[in-house]
Amino acid sequence: MVSSSEPSQKLRILLMPFFVTSHIGPFTDLAAGLAVAGAGAVEPTVAVTPANVAVVRSALERHSPAASGLVKVVTYPFPRVDGLAPGVENLSAAGSDAWRIDAAAIDESVTRPAQEALLRERRPDGVVSDIHFFWNSVVAAELGVPCVTFVVTGPFATLTMGRLIDAVVTNGDGSEPESSQEVVIRGFPWPEIRIPVAEMPEFLRRRSRSGELNPCVEALRRCFGQVMNTFFELEQPFCELLVREGHAKRAYFVAPLSPPPPAGVGTAVEPCIRWLGSKPNCSVVYVCFGSFAAISADQLRELALGLEASGQPFLWVVRADGWAPPDGWEERAGAKGMLVRGWVPQTKILAHPAVGAFLSHCGSSSVLEAVTAGVPMLTWPLVFDQFIEERLVTDVLRIGEKVWNGPRSTRYEESEVVPAETVARAVATFLEPGGAGEATRGRARDLAAKAHAAVAEGGSSYRDLRRLIDDLIEARAAAGGTTSPSAVPAKMSGNNADGV
Repeated sequence: MVSSSEPSQKLRILLMPFFVTSHIGPFTDLAAGLAVAGAGAVEPTVAVTPANVAVVRSALERHSPAASGLVKVVTYPFPRVDGLAPGVENLSAAGSDAWRIDAAAIDESVTRPAQEALLRERRPDGVVSDIHFFWNSVVAAELGVPCVTFVVTGPFATLTMGRLIDAVVTNGDGSEPESSQEVVIRGFPWPEIRIPVAEMPEFLRRRSRSGELNPCVEALRRCFGQVMNTFFELEQPFCELLVREGHAKRAYFVAPLSPPPPAGVGTAVEPCIRWLGSKPNCSVVYVCFGSFAAISADQLRELALGLEASGQPFLWVVRADGWAPPDGWEERAGAKGMLVRGWVPQTKILAHPAVGAFLSHCGSSSVLEAVTAGVPMLTWPLVFDQFIEERLVTDVLRIGEKVWNGPRSTRYEESEVVPAETVARAVATFLEPGGAGEATRGRARDLAAKAHAAVAEGGSSYRDLRRLIDDLIEARAAAGGTTSPSAVPAKMSGNNADGV
């Protein structure tokens, strides 16, 4: 058990997230969790570029003052990127220029110098790095401090990606295979997972077959351990497989890290929460596609018409500047639907009893928030690893169903428009009494109970977060730093049996 320490003995942890809101948020939540779990023994600092400080501050606002007040924020310069406007430092804000940020972020010659300078200047006791910044494990080793990789997805997605890296995804001449070609994921306990090439993350579709070990995979195997944004009971067979196959020296499953919605009068402040209060239990479909991926105007139109035609109440969050629904749509939708532009309190919405389904892009944080709230999902992945996360929802956990079974792609230009009729049918049948939503809801609620138990005192995530702190303190002591607490760290907190 972590013990309190004098200020000079605090364990100084520097956290370095990737340049996108969907990573900065979980990293900030982890920092707040470490501060609370450390009971005064931990000093977490989130390191971001200047324009991303606001994202960290916004994430900290979800936490109690006691937690957020213990988290520090430092900055380092954003790399110079040709063609990118000054102050644009986040994929979620870059629009069509997002690829420029992505390319610069993973370019060691571009991004490493500023990060390495910060690490050498601050000389923390431990580093928590995003998987994209694979060089941080090298720098940390040179400084003699442990580097932990924080993977914002869980072991199912991580292992699937690893197997896709090893799969034959290019033809012998180096050209890409047909988009419809499927890759079967081997070596999983269950079920059989098949992924068409068109639904693979872009970097896998266009990579060369050089035979070289992916530097991110190499860094994962080299680093002190992995922290994963999941809880053991959610992905138990894959948590065990991750450790058994040696993908991590130490594994820590610490989710859910986001704080629960505050109780009391404050929950009814936002207009969308008040609107939900007028609807029957489990009657509303909440629709949100995250903060990054672009959706065409034609697709937004079909989605609007489909939600209207479903006959079900809906709360739809739209992040598309300049888009307007079809003429007369808002009048026809009336009290049946609510359209919101911009930010919404998603955890509060999902926790509201009126919400019966979450139509989502399957971002890892959204999936975890739905699980924690016990809300089943209608899945509509768009980019990156979202098609893999969808299979966790539909095939493994069985807490959701696909909206569309037609051709899909991680590439915007290859995406087919899902017709309004398909949207209407998927929503209506999922929410109808006795429909698919009821069976999935029961399973989702069982998982929600396990999620809350995991972070409660003595739960698996509660123990793993404290084990992470104890292991880092022990590593500092072994390296000749400040004396570690008297308590002996629990090696696997009783949940990852084959041990790290």
